[in-house]
Amino acid sequence: MKSRTLVIGDLHGALKALEQAMERANVTENDTLIFLGDYVDGWSDAANLVNYLITLKTTHNCVFIKGNHDELFLDWLQKEKHNPQWLLHGGQATIDSYKKLTEGEIDVHIQFLSELENYYLDTENRLFLHAGFTNEHGVEKEAFSKSFYWDRTLWEMVLAMDKNLTLESIYYPKRLKHYAEIYIGHTVLSRINETTPQQRANVWNIDTAAAFKGPLTILDVDTKEYWQSEPAYKLYANEKGRN
Repeated sequence: MKSRTLVIGDLHGALKALEQAMERANVTENDTLIFLGDYVDGWSDAANLVNYLITLKTTHNCVFIKGNHDELFLDWLQKEKHNPQWLLHGGQATIDSYKKLTEGEIDVHIQFLSELENYYLDTENRLFLHAGFTNEHGVEKEAFSKSFYWDRTLWEMVLAMDKNLTLESIYYPKRLKHYAEIYIGHTVLSRINETTPQQRANVWNIDTAAAFKGPLTILDVDTKEYWQSEPAYKLYANEKGRN
């Protein structure tokens, strides 16, 4: 079977959605799986999901990108640092899911979260990161690393761009020219009333709002074919998810 490069959107503890989407995509050990971050904060399976990912990387070729929620949770695990807003936006559900883990199991999860990548650039010059970057010279020149998992200006910029703008134009954003394609999550597509992956310029947003009322998406970066789970809230019918 031909190997594929598959990119997976924000998970937010929705292990059931991930398992369903992977089954629908017929994921095999030949595929490269690129996860765009935000593994925790939302549904009740955060601890189980991270455990699943740790196991998955022993059988599959995986790339795990860091999301802003992953950083917030790691801060809590290592420093017991948190704020009330984080607890309201899924943090409490994550804390609750970790109550059954032993100290040794939590240490393994801390190592996994500590090793998450800020971004990944493949051999086809396709960039994968959670949120965005601001430096016009590209990610290697980005001075503020938190932009990789907090920035929203990249997606806001391409949404506002004139569709007729060409690469040759002096107005074409320089930061986009460095990469063949850019894949992000972070900003839910439900904000623009979309439930499927969306492309603007050379940027693809894969966050189809599994943390809220949307499905989880897996996309083949070569063919642009995609597979989705049922809306995650239906798989966790007795939960609220993120507010």
